[in-house]
Amino acid sequence: MSESSVEAVAAVASATGAAAGNWRRATGIAGAAIGVVAAGAAAGVAIERMTVGRGMRRKARLALDSAGPYGGLRGTPGKAYADDGTELYYEVDDVEPEGGLAPRRRRLFGRKAPLPVTVVFSHGYCLSQDSWHFQRAALRGVVRTVHWDQRSHGRSGRGVAQVQDDMPVTIDQLGRDLKAVIDAAAPDGPLVLVGHSMGGMTVMALAALYPELIRDRVVGTAFVGTSPGRLGEVNFGLPVAGVNAVRRVLPGVLKALGQQAALVEKGRRATADLFAGIIKRYSFASRDVDPAVARFAERMIEGTPIDVVAEFYPAFTDHDKTEALACFTDMPVLVLAGIGDLVTPSEHSEAIADLLPDAELVLVPDAGHLVMLEHPEVVTDRLADLLTRAGAVPAGANVSGYGTTSSTAQPG
Repeated sequence: MSESSVEAVAAVASATGAAAGNWRRATGIAGAAIGVVAAGAAAGVAIERMTVGRGMRRKARLALDSAGPYGGLRGTPGKAYADDGTELYYEVDDVEPEGGLAPRRRRLFGRKAPLPVTVVFSHGYCLSQDSWHFQRAALRGVVRTVHWDQRSHGRSGRGVAQVQDDMPVTIDQLGRDLKAVIDAAAPDGPLVLVGHSMGGMTVMALAALYPELIRDRVVGTAFVGTSPGRLGEVNFGLPVAGVNAVRRVLPGVLKALGQQAALVEKGRRATADLFAGIIKRYSFASRDVDPAVARFAERMIEGTPIDVVAEFYPAFTDHDKTEALACFTDMPVLVLAGIGDLVTPSEHSEAIADLLPDAELVLVPDAGHLVMLEHPEVVTDRLADLLTRAGAVPAGANVSGYGTTSSTAQPG
């Protein structure tokens, strides 16, 4: 995602209402169109405000920020450079030396020395590499992993082509970025590619641009909550009239908002409760998600500047990598999605599985767009099985119940 922050930011823009001229008129239109999106979240926030004061809510957020361990895992840092010079930050978690594995990890995978496979994780829109926290924790020291931040996200640099040349972001550019990270962090050996949402689209773009890399080195792939195309048809859970209004005005509104970044960021802070409610609606489907996990997701999305949100959004309408999926037909593939995903509906994952009939399709009940945070035990378990089928870990490997964040979560 998360793409949900697009709707959230536009709703915040209508609340800000402090800019002049054309920008004020644009945000006014956006507020009317996207008010349908915000209504449900706003109602919940209004009820909360009758019982919990603003100061108490702020203290709760600070307490969750200080107590939550999520996003604190760090590996060996590295830098790759995209073809336009953008600095791409990545971290490597190497396999522990012989005899150095913790007992829990030996139980999980049943061996001390995994096969020399590198698992490369690509995150989604408005997130960072930390969105894979639970899967990273489960695999750490067992299999070599690479986690990277997409351009203009996390610890990576702002896109040079976007800042200096006013070039639009494209999914193909993200595919070239992933190739640069692989060349720097995993130049040799077999690969397993894992992508969530925009990260899955990045993997598809890599295949379209470098099919020989997929053929020669990739031994397994996981597509989580992503889409091969036709994202312009997603209704985000809105009535037809509401979504049509949003589609008409949103590109222009986002561009205007990106030109008023400082003002919009101030508005986001001023309307933090509403913003958090919208993020939760479009990130999770469960009612009992750990509040610290919800706050963790909120922090990642809040950390994405509005001008970056604006730069990336048009790329999703143009995305179509259906043909590239043919590159993955001769390998183990996992396709996983939450049934309650409003951002990239599970039908898009089913479309991927239709094109890859040998792929494992897992649809997780009571799960939204951030399924790897909402039901991490399901995602980690299926990912471990994929690694087994790809030869990265021995047969019979399994992850059971690691990282549960909901009392109702069960394997799909």
